[in-house]
Amino acid sequence: MSEQPDATPLEFTDRHRAMLDFERTWWQLDDPRDEAIRARFACTTDDYYAELNLVLELPEAMDHDPLVVRRFQRRRLRRRRSLLDPGTAATRGGAQA
Repeated sequence: MSEQPDATPLEFTDRHRAMLDFERTWWQLDDPRDEAIRARFACTTDDYYAELNLVLELPEAMDHDPLVVRRFQRRRLRRRRSLLDPGTAATRGGAQA
């Protein structure tokens, strides 16, 4: 039986470091974010964020840039909360009449 590729642990690479560095400084670029992602990482934004989400789970990512990792963890937590409780006025942008 062959081993599935998902079973292999992800190794923290120079590309992953570059992704975290990009997330720290992308707003300083003149190009739109999605264009910068395609140019720098040679992938779609969907593929980039899928890979970034895997990278954020690596302990080495936290060692490399704890601020970026924590920012994404907070964003992920807020998104999960809004998905679990979509009926609140705060997540819909206003109070009910």
